[in-house]
Amino acid sequence: MSATTGEPDPLLGPADVRELAAALGVRPTKQRGQNFVIDPNTVRRIVRAAGVRPDDVVVEIGPGLGSLTLALLQAASHVTAVEIDDALAAALPATVRARLPRRAEHFALVHADALRITELPGPPPTALVANLPYNVAVPVLLHMLATFPGVERSLVMVQAEVADRLAAAPGSKVYGVPSLKAAWYADVKRAGAIGRTVFWPAPNVDSGLVSLTRREPPVTGATRTEVFAAVDAAFAQRRKTLRAALTGWAGSAPAAEAALRAAGVSPQARGEALTIEDFARIAESRHRTATTRSSTP
Repeated sequence: MSATTGEPDPLLGPADVRELAAALGVRPTKQRGQNFVIDPNTVRRIVRAAGVRPDDVVVEIGPGLGSLTLALLQAASHVTAVEIDDALAAALPATVRARLPRRAEHFALVHADALRITELPGPPPTALVANLPYNVAVPVLLHMLATFPGVERSLVMVQAEVADRLAAAPGSKVYGVPSLKAAWYADVKRAGAIGRTVFWPAPNVDSGLVSLTRREPPVTGATRTEVFAAVDAAFAQRRKTLRAALTGWAGSAPAAEAALRAAGVSPQARGEALTIEDFARIAESRHRTATTRSSTP
């Protein structure tokens, strides 16, 4: 029973999850990284950590059987869930109608691959909350941040190792491409740890929560694509100095050194020491040089 309404709790417990899965003939697959949350307190905690407000339009990726979806619907103005699995996508609207009938009109289901969506029905999302499959967590998160600039806040549950990488600061051993690209869009921080026993089946790794608060990207004359190309090049050969690692990207070692010095970065530095603002200056320097050359008669 719900402590606030006295009505049956609409959230899914362990027995509910297994019954729904059995009725659908669904078995969680490793291929899609499916681990269903079976603990109502955990989904309530995720919604609280996400800071979901009554006026928020939330987009959820990979809702599965609806454990987190139902908790989000209790807190937000509207929830749009994106699900790639045929059976799960077909069943979720009925689950919402059965367990939260008064909120069903505030729910929309998009049956699609989150990596391929470019638009969503209804009002634009203001928040992203998701239990992301471990194998595609970073690409999905970056795609959503790039595609939906109105998403002000995100709270994602990912493998603990991925959470550490996303929230890492310069100088950390796990700081790298995910850390820098996420920082282009948002201020990123760890927002808690999640144990294995709240999932069915229990994964063989721990999970972590990552909070992202949208901010303006670095001011630069380079495009995001150009900045990200510099980041990718720097970490493709992580152990090398930036002068060496960026040689192919810049066209030559002297060109790489010139771009670094113009950006105020030591050519002997390594990518793990730089912020996204540093890479934005490096890319801008290279962009300026390329533009000058192309405009020279």
